[in-house]
Amino acid sequence: MRIDHNNIGDSVNPDYPAPVTIRDLAKHAGVSTGTISRALKNEPGLTEHTRQMVLSAARELGYDFCKLRRKRIRRLAFLLHRQHNTAASSPFYSPVLHGAEEACRKQGIVLSFMAVGPADGVNDQLRMHAPDAIVCAGFFEPELLAALRASGKPLVLIDMKLRGYSSVNPDNHMGGYLATRHLVQLGRERIAMISGSLSHYSVRERNRGYRQALFEAGMLADPRLDVSLPDGVDFETGAQEAMQSLLSLPHPPDAVFCYNDAAALVAMRCALAAGLSVPYDLSIAGFDDIASAVLGHRPLTTLRVDKKQLGALGVELLLRGAQEPALEKVAPVELVVRASTVCEDFRPRK
Repeated sequence: MRIDHNNIGDSVNPDYPAPVTIRDLAKHAGVSTGTISRALKNEPGLTEHTRQMVLSAARELGYDFCKLRRKRIRRLAFLLHRQHNTAASSPFYSPVLHGAEEACRKQGIVLSFMAVGPADGVNDQLRMHAPDAIVCAGFFEPELLAALRASGKPLVLIDMKLRGYSSVNPDNHMGGYLATRHLVQLGRERIAMISGSLSHYSVRERNRGYRQALFEAGMLADPRLDVSLPDGVDFETGAQEAMQSLLSLPHPPDAVFCYNDAAALVAMRCALAAGLSVPYDLSIAGFDDIASAVLGHRPLTTLRVDKKQLGALGVELLLRGAQEPALEKVAPVELVVRASTVCEDFRPRK
């Protein structure tokens, strides 16, 4: 016999209140049970205002979202922030996108790509694509992520980490540590780092690994050797200015670790233009192992990241329904030593 908790009345133990039902939500919100069901399952056919009203009512009344049968993902939106949709960033994020697309194809999921920014009316664009789940690659402002999460769709971050969100990242901290330790073992004594914006999780973690390696080696971190790309300029100009600021120091560095390969290749060109020999006068290391890392004046020492795996892992987390609690996947990185750091007569420091 089916028990209607709404008619039990005082016989219900107050310590164990009756669970909130879809009918309770419909009565509270003044809409039909069908509307409630579509809103909770993120199905099309509703305005965003109605969907948010239902979700707000469900949270207010304490509705148990775990009772919902998880909807099969048939459409996935892969979102890349506009700041990463550039020639400098494409060598990293394009393989990530391809990895996600391959994983979707194996599961019969249709993937759509969107380059978005805070002023783009993201929710309006999402309604056009009607995805069942979202992957966000790279740095996204917390406010933009909050707007995306308010859609109620499962969401996973790639190459970013934020409390409460499932995420997939390379081992950025270990990569920064391994690159810097390698330069220490070469006998380099003034090791600089060129960073992007430290508001980016991946850049911040790579910088933290750099600092840890210096600390463990007993090397005093000179703040003049830890520089970031200036704001308000394009990537190429910013990387050039950062490297030139290092080379103009009274005591310039004898090694530079760059937060990504694109910056490292710019740094190498600046060093050569200044008359320095790489790696004899200056060792240079990057991060990501993009395809062009081997095409510079000297093949670039770097941290290899399986970028396609990052995309596939993001899809895997969504298929597992890993939203509550949030889960984190950390992909290993591998130090690849090439001619930009190692001289023929190299003898590692003991």
